Amino acid sequence: MTDLIAKTAIDRRLAEIVGPVIEDLGFELVRIRLMGGNTKTLQIMAERPDGGIEVDECAAISNAVSAVLDVEDPITENYSLEVSSPGIDRPLTRLKDFDTYEGYEAKIETAELVGGRKRFKGVLAGIEDQDVLVNIEDQGEEVTVGLNFDWLADAKLVLTDDLIKEMLKARKKAGVLDEETFDEIETDNGSQED
Repeated sequence: MTDLIAKTAIDRRLAEIVGPVIEDLGFELVRIRLMGGNTKTLQIMAERPDGGIEVDECAAISNAVSAVLDVEDPITENYSLEVSSPGIDRPLTRLKDFDTYEGYEAKIETAELVGGRKRFKGVLAGIEDQDVLVNIEDQGEEVTVGLNFDWLADAKLVLTDDLIKEMLKARKKAGVLDEETFDEIETDNGSQED
């Protein structure tokens, strides 16, 4: 089975260590990656089960995860820890993500050729059993393609105006976004909006 949360062996080992810590704090692990460079970076993306995460919650996860990693010591080199939200144009790493974001545009890549291609861009149409459904353009027609979740190598939402509006609306509804803290914005026609 493809694991989009943790792709490599070290990522899977790290997920085994930090996943329970994150869950005990009431969050879900969305993605974990140990990235190279002069100093390695351990990137952890997490969110509440109903979506979203705040900066202070990321800090709490970072503190808890740091303590466990210091004890387990799975990374021998120096590294920095980065805990964040998945962001608006988030990676889609769990089967439920494809259902949650039905109606939004996504880019999906498969590990092997499917119908002569590996890359698919289209509107998510939910899930059916273990298949991710996506509406794509094929020779001028819109068709729905079913891609088995196990075939996927990478998937993420495409940043669109509709996606941004929906996320802002959701944050406002959740009481996280306070419009009073924003300045007025001048639109192209010269009028002002709040």
